[in-house]
Amino acid sequence: MNEESILTSIKKLLGLNADDKSFDADIIIHINSAFATLNQLGVGKKSGFAISDDSATWESIFGSNLTLNGFIRTYVYLKVRLIFDPPTSSFVVESIKQSISEYEWRINSVVDY
Repeated sequence: MNEESILTSIKKLLGLNADDKSFDADIIIHINSAFATLNQLGVGKKSGFAISDDSATWESIFGSNLTLNGFIRTYVYLKVRLIFDPPTSSFVVESIKQSISEYEWRINSVVDY
């Protein structure tokens, strides 16, 4: 996996241009909220982790475990999407919530492994 900025990759998944900084503060808050949940699931350092700009990379925070990294990236995106840009359809909202729950279970399984 390449060293990829957490903020930039989440912005890309949200359909935002990496150069557009107008929503960075909002997105960073939501990313850090997802990180707090991940920390409670046993991911990362006990002291927690957070980003403040686009310099933090997935690998610098979560290491090189490809399975865990894949789950974490999708999980953080889904959590941010649900808060930052929620779908208008209640069916899509429920689907995202179910996916988040499944990723929490899977992440927990990898951490316990």
